Amino acid sequence: MNQDTICAIATAQGGAIGCIRVSGPQAIEITGRIFTPGKTGKQLSEQKPYTLTFGRIYDGKEIIDEVLVSLFRAPHSYTGEDSTEITCHGSSYILQQVMQLLIKNGCRMAQPGEYTQRAFLNGKMDLSQAEAVADLIASSSAATHRLAMSQMRGGFSKELTELREKLLNFTSMIELELDFSEEDVEFADRSALRQLADGIENVISRLAASFNVGNAIKNGVPVAIIGETNAGKSTLLNVLLNEDKAIVSDIHGTTRDVIEDTVNIEGITFRFIDTAGIRDTSDTIESLGIERTFQKLDQAEIVLWMIDSAQAIAQISQLSEKILPRCENKQLILVFNKADLIEEPQRETIATLLNNFPQQEIKHIFISAKQRQHTEQLQEMLVEAAHLPTISQNDVIVTNVRHYEALTRALDAIHRVQQGLDAHISGDFLSQDIRECIFHLSDIAGEVTNDMVLQNIFHNFCIGK
Repeated sequence: MNQDTICAIATAQGGAIGCIRVSGPQAIEITGRIFTPGKTGKQLSEQKPYTLTFGRIYDGKEIIDEVLVSLFRAPHSYTGEDSTEITCHGSSYILQQVMQLLIKNGCRMAQPGEYTQRAFLNGKMDLSQAEAVADLIASSSAATHRLAMSQMRGGFSKELTELREKLLNFTSMIELELDFSEEDVEFADRSALRQLADGIENVISRLAASFNVGNAIKNGVPVAIIGETNAGKSTLLNVLLNEDKAIVSDIHGTTRDVIEDTVNIEGITFRFIDTAGIRDTSDTIESLGIERTFQKLDQAEIVLWMIDSAQAIAQISQLSEKILPRCENKQLILVFNKADLIEEPQRETIATLLNNFPQQEIKHIFISAKQRQHTEQLQEMLVEAAHLPTISQNDVIVTNVRHYEALTRALDAIHRVQQGLDAHISGDFLSQDIRECIFHLSDIAGEVTNDMVLQNIFHNFCIGK
């Protein structure tokens, strides 16, 4: 265990108040060296935990600031170590002066995520809860906040613990049989084991399947804006984002690369992807952009296929060949742009052609991105197409790619167990697959995770957390 005492500024610049966190075996002692309590206050080392002490920070005889110091004693702190938090005025000069005094007296600067890493190493939380701390800090919507809170409170960990306990009971019965193999004793009822394996497979499958929803909530529902050149894709992106993100021009082929940004609509985060216009071209750079367009189309869950209303009838005839095959298993919305430039009879003709389309019902809308006509209705269609459920803090939904990969491997292992039970294979082979499933579930909670994985996880945290 690292015996260094660490310190870091835990608040963002620009606020009226700043906070410096100190954690480690000498946290109280080092803080006490630079802190002088008020006239009636005791020294920090004499204070009870969970108290606030008013006083001053001194550099020699010079007063740096009047502060409040919070005191926590191990193991009852965020990190599980002795800790202090110094609350001072938010001046960057004051904060840096206090940091320099702490380092001069024996602290070192904390690494990104080191406080939460110490909390994990000291058993204050498992790894999935630690990762939820970063998600909570980064949460940008009610849904992402609820998911992070659920995971941080241990909802996901509880499900994993129950699964591991069932699997451990499962394998212990089989391994007990192996100890008495010469007597040909069967401790584990194979039909009961199959029922248990089916139940575990259902839970793991549900958790793994929830990743599609969780990933969309956390990172945004990917929406690709596709269409021919000069259909108004970049104009629509700018309208949806309410800023001039993409260059708009009447010149064909202006957008040559993918432009992405997110926006929150009715509590749902959408990740809009403006792509290069699709057309035949000999321009090498534009061709690369069009190639990326089709890559992003494959990754999207919702496709806004932009069509210039003046060319709509010609393009509808190409639906079966060009559009529908590429949008299979995706939510497709045909967006007829520049609708202010066509007459009502033309709109009715287009709508009739779509309603009579033999394959499927096709969602469509007439808009004018430039005039901002019917763009709010388009946003409502996007929310409906997202199909995201209402999330509560009690829902267990996977949002982390590492967790999803571990669940997928655990699912493969439990499938092998089911197949082995059906094939009546020997207990030693069954036990091996069960233990592999336990290993992957334990990896999520951090029970078997190696140092390199830990370093990568906590490196992405902010300093001070």
